Amino acid sequence: MKRKQSISQVRWDLALRYRLIETIAWWEGRLTTGHLMQSFGISRQQASKDINTYLNEHAPENLTYDRHLKGYKPSPQFEPLFIDGSASAYLHLLDQNRDRAPHIEGLALAYSHTEVLHMPDRSIRPEVLRPILKACREGLRLETEYVSLAHPDVEIRVMAPHTLVFTGTRWHVRAYCEKNRGFRDFVLSRFRGEPDLMDESENRLEQDEAWNTPVDVVIEPDVRLSAEQKSIIETDYGMQDGELRIATRGALVQYVLQRYQIDPNTVLANAAAQQIQVRNLQGLKVWLYT
Repeated sequence: MKRKQSISQVRWDLALRYRLIETIAWWEGRLTTGHLMQSFGISRQQASKDINTYLNEHAPENLTYDRHLKGYKPSPQFEPLFIDGSASAYLHLLDQNRDRAPHIEGLALAYSHTEVLHMPDRSIRPEVLRPILKACREGLRLETEYVSLAHPDVEIRVMAPHTLVFTGTRWHVRAYCEKNRGFRDFVLSRFRGEPDLMDESENRLEQDEAWNTPVDVVIEPDVRLSAEQKSIIETDYGMQDGELRIATRGALVQYVLQRYQIDPNTVLANAAAQQIQVRNLQGLKVWLYT
């Protein structure tokens, strides 16, 4: 397929329209100017121009016009350029756009047949997040009030944050803690008051050994399962050669196990309930909290 213009050079607003073009065509099977008009509030003329520009400058073989459908459909040679063509990417798109989907012609029908269980948003105050973001960007120390289950009374902490992390259930910030003299994770909803920005820190991301150490978590079916059961689990988790290899950081190993509901200290008596296990658990213990 010939690409007349580098995708990296496409303006952000056009890239969004091209993403919608590919998403609707690939997953819904029929693209019209109405999809772009509804989603972006543009005229029919502009929508037609966007589709033609997409075809002429990027993917001339991706779409064909079907007079019976009165719209474009993906060609047999369709190759996504602006989207991830996987099923999981489309399902995530529906989830991310759940508020807008009913107003987008192509996504409305699909959305009416999906439901996603969402965790309640944790209480993260803007006056907490803004200084933390600035400290991360500029390598600054900050002084803040913080509570934890181990220390439920408010403590004054001086820290140097470097990265925000979402574990799937909550946000925390990775930071150097001057009290503990090491890098720790601090849950954003447990900050109190408003952090005060200070001077530059000598403890930067580059010095966080656990953060900078690449680690693979290798997941496999529970060895107690039958061959037929293992085959089912391998398909469920998209395993290759009987394993799922997850590339992560030493500092995030604990959260990877949590996402897969694996307790490194417990083995369920029922193998069908356990389903999976960590093949290289012994080598990961150095990164697990004690």
